[in-house]
Amino acid sequence: MNLEVHNWGLNVCNVEIDAITASSVFLIGDNDEMILSSFFDTPPEAFTVGAIVPLAP
Repeated sequence: MNLEVHNWGLNVCNVEIDAITASSVFLIGDNDEMILSSFFDTPPEAFTVGAIVPLAP
């Protein structure tokens, strides 16, 4: 995904952060490149493949 944002004339005077989640990004200023990644750390034996309970016909 390519995203281009122009915030010309934007002034930040005061910032209050009430909560942070596991996948948060807080950025003030310029950056040339932002690389985001994620991973799923649940062990393979915890996956349930298929229906958990039989479905009625």
